[in-house]
Amino acid sequence: MDLHHYRFRSRWPLDAPAETVHAVLARAEEYPRWWPQVREVERTDAHSGRARFRSLLPYDLVVTVRQVRDDPAAGVLRIALGGDLEGWVHWTVTARGVGADALFEQEVIVRSPLLRRFAVPGRPLFRANHRLMMRGGLRGLRARLAEGV
Repeated sequence: MDLHHYRFRSRWPLDAPAETVHAVLARAEEYPRWWPQVREVERTDAHSGRARFRSLLPYDLVVTVRQVRDDPAAGVLRIALGGDLEGWVHWTVTARGVGADALFEQEVIVRSPLLRRFAVPGRPLFRANHRLMMRGGLRGLRARLAEGV
């Protein structure tokens, strides 16, 4: 097992139409407004940018992001990552009754030298840190959707 490789998966049940959820998730530059752990998103062009995030651990991760796919009809968003984390993030939004489910999937290799150094003792903390980040994102997105965006 590669200690620097991570896979994450979270399903977010939401009380908003799938089209609305997809539209909010597609506006990455607005993530810092509703996702507390996403500290900054800066676009460099129409499909690329840079993001900085931090959860409970006192360490910022900085990644480059590049949109690979945005398909509202299929409810799919796919982002390639580079920098401190190398890999991808994939959102799949599906209708569920009057609401939607947003499935978050991520596969990354940690490239940050500091985090690589702490791979063995830090792995459980890194996973817990990610769970807290996802919990904050779900709460924030629910609040954002409740505002009627």
